[in-house]
Amino acid sequence: YVAFASLFFILISITTFCLETHEAFNRVINKTETSAAAATTTTTVAVEVETEPFLTYVEGTCVVWFTFEFLMRVSFCPDKRDFIKSSLNIIDFVAILPFYLEVGLRGLSSKAAKDVLGFLRVVRFVRILRIFKLTRHFVGLRVLGHTLRASTNEFLLLVIFLALGVLIFATMIYYAERIGADPDDVTGSRHTYFKNIPIGFWWAVVTMTTLGYGDMYPMTWSGMLVGALCALAGVLTIAMPVPVIVNNFGMYYSLAMAKQKLPKKKNKHIPRPPQPGSPGYGNTPTHNVTTAAGATNNNNPPGADRRPPATACPLAQEEVVEINRA
Repeated sequence: YVAFASLFFILISITTFCLETHEAFNRVINKTETSAAAATTTTTVAVEVETEPFLTYVEGTCVVWFTFEFLMRVSFCPDKRDFIKSSLNIIDFVAILPFYLEVGLRGLSSKAAKDVLGFLRVVRFVRILRIFKLTRHFVGLRVLGHTLRASTNEFLLLVIFLALGVLIFATMIYYAERIGADPDDVTGSRHTYFKNIPIGFWWAVVTMTTLGYGDMYPMTWSGMLVGALCALAGVLTIAMPVPVIVNNFGMYYSLAMAKQKLPKKKNKHIPRPPQPGSPGYGNTPTHNVTTAAGATNNNNPPGADRRPPATACPLAQEEVVEINRA
């Protein structure tokens, strides 16, 4: 039930965060401020945007639940150092803290408090980090996280390939667009969007990722040739490391599904060995010798502890079966 409640509050908090940016839930108010300086009194009217109060109450309720959950996990965590190092716990704390700071500074009228309050309103976007709390309740998100961590080298390789391609094709498109320029144009940039090489970086990224916004495009035949080469190189560059990432995802997903299908282990009673001072402590095991006539000769002293053979222990057999299943 706690997991379902946490999931419910996470979804409500994310929904509230999105609705706070909608025009229907924001209202413009005129706020009058009076300041006295020497013998004069100055009245200023400031225009502010205020969110509907009920959304603030809903967000406050969600924050109270997240605070309670965070404090409970801190209290019952056996290792506080590992708890602090966890990235999800850091995200929880960062997402909760701005709300309390904003509530505490709202009643202050000093300029410093208003500046801090304005900064906290800007950094409200950290609340969207609560979506990462869903990884505690969905196996697929945990698999995605493991895949991203295992594919760090592939992502780094992809970034390096894209950076090299962007630099090369941005330079090529800049000089290709200068071919056939108007002789009277000293800069050679009147007929093209590519005024300099840094502007070409944006075009190269959009083209190599096959996105193609269309806000910038080559105007000359040489520029079109460079654009075609850039698009083909982008497809090949992205296609190289992607299969490795997909294979990592498939491996972790298969392991997660197999782990879910395994039978749950039950707590088994494992007999404790004889402790010092107990009647059976220190007794030698029974060694039975069968003679040729079929009689059994017991070489142990009288009163020795007789134990059944190891193969007759059902707990040991169950443990072997459980290990084989795992």
